[in-house]
Amino acid sequence: MKRWAWILAVPVLSLVAGAQSAGPQSAQGTNSSNTSRGVWSEGVWHEAGAEDRMFFPKDMIYAWAQFDLSPPHNEIDPNQCAGNSYVDGGANAPCNMFARYMLSGILEVRPFGRGPLRRFMLWGAPAFLFGKNVPKTLYTWSPDAIGIEHSWGLGIYLTKGFEFRVTQHFLFDRLGARDKNLGVADLGTNGPWGRYMSLGVRKTFGTRRW
Repeated sequence: MKRWAWILAVPVLSLVAGAQSAGPQSAQGTNSSNTSRGVWSEGVWHEAGAEDRMFFPKDMIYAWAQFDLSPPHNEIDPNQCAGNSYVDGGANAPCNMFARYMLSGILEVRPFGRGPLRRFMLWGAPAFLFGKNVPKTLYTWSPDAIGIEHSWGLGIYLTKGFEFRVTQHFLFDRLGARDKNLGVADLGTNGPWGRYMSLGVRKTFGTRRW
């Protein structure tokens, strides 16, 4: 199952890299009304150009990915195990889901290029966690898969950098041997946020330097 977690994570990076490589090309030049469309998420609205398709336009994907390495004694805590999990076995404590590595990202898909539906998008935000550590007693560089924290939703651009958003957040999905009760220190799969759905409005400010 550890291999499957990495197999899932690598395509996410590949897709994001492909989306990002197309971004700078669309931002080159200053005389075209279609330049810098990659900054739509930063509050800048661009009307459809003559070459934009109704379905699956060229600028339909925006994404980023991030890889984090947490040094010993500073592990990422997805709130799956109690902070004193070491009392149940010390270095051999079964609840050792404190992460050394995290691969996270955002994927936004805008499938419509013309008309009112041009303002609509779908998005997903996964975070893959890896590691095997127990506070105060065990610190390793193991890449054992822990699980996935994720949410998805939709957005509708309103005006002047305002965006209506719907968010659905899910319970933490454990992977492999961690997908079971791991003793008295196991806190369950609620994670830091649990399962929820929310409605919100996002306001974007300024323009990013890169």
